[in-house]
Amino acid sequence: MSEKRLAVAGAGAIGRMHMECARLHPDCEVIAAADPSAASQPFALAHGARWFATIEAMLDAEKPDGVIVATPNATHLEAGLACIARKIPVLVEKPVTDTVEQARELVQAAQRAGVPLLVGHQRRHSPILKRAREIVQTGRLGQPVSANALATFYKPDPYFDVEWRKKSGGGPVLINLIHDIDMLRFLLGEIVEVQALTSNRVRGFDVEDTAAALLRFENGALGTLTVSDCAVAPWNWDLAAGEAAHYPRQNVNTHFVSGTAASLTLPLLEVWDYRGAKGWHDPLTVERKAPHFGDPYHEQLRHFAAVIDGKETPLCSGDDGARTLAATLAVHRSARDHRPVAPEY
Repeated sequence: MSEKRLAVAGAGAIGRMHMECARLHPDCEVIAAADPSAASQPFALAHGARWFATIEAMLDAEKPDGVIVATPNATHLEAGLACIARKIPVLVEKPVTDTVEQARELVQAAQRAGVPLLVGHQRRHSPILKRAREIVQTGRLGQPVSANALATFYKPDPYFDVEWRKKSGGGPVLINLIHDIDMLRFLLGEIVEVQALTSNRVRGFDVEDTAAALLRFENGALGTLTVSDCAVAPWNWDLAAGEAAHYPRQNVNTHFVSGTAASLTLPLLEVWDYRGAKGWHDPLTVERKAPHFGDPYHEQLRHFAAVIDGKETPLCSGDDGARTLAATLAVHRSARDHRPVAPEY
């Protein structure tokens, strides 16, 4: 596979992270970055990338093999369509767009043009989650009956110095819980019903600081999710999975999937089952899997390069990203309307 010439649209925190990761990656290099902020120009040049103020100017000047869109959510549709119009494969950061209607427009445009569209739900590339999916799909758990996920952590006060993080769409449901919803979809399939509550009691911002959701899956399983960015707690994937050096790793589980034959915990990958008589008076046995460590962002870049080459199909397609967005937006809709709702896709 030849080294892929990538461009990055958006040189904020996520865009810069992609550029840093690509600099050390054998399958790709970032040749250009587009961001209207002049402050991003020195960063791009320091990473050997040409700087442009607009994505259109960058695409026309450089004609990259692929583009990573890490611009603000409201601009994902416009940026994605610019890539698709030029027949350039595109990886759009999550959420794929601001609305499901925009997501459908982007997905349909990519399908008509025959252009690969990927969504940056990077946890799907985690060796832990891939192994968990294999366990579920082999039937080791029997019929899945329940799933529980925790995303509880404390964001320090300076995090909210950025005004949009206090407004609708800037809270932990769309920033954080969307990852956990995508994880459960990846493991258990489609979500058909959502009931939810949200609260802003602690910080008092327009946006929520805590939310709880009940999910019904198409296969009959039920799920519960709790997210809070004002809780002093270790129970969240970023702290527990150990995939990023800037988070102090905690030796705890955060996700639990139960079935009629066995249950599974994540990220420690413990499988609990009966090896003899089966009943609540009988002893359970626990077996721990141990996958190799892997950086999901690094693997996502390898996968993107393989998709560009036509060697792999998107692990998280535009359609997948749109369905995860629909289920996540259903959390807000249910909390607002005080009733169970179906994801609208």
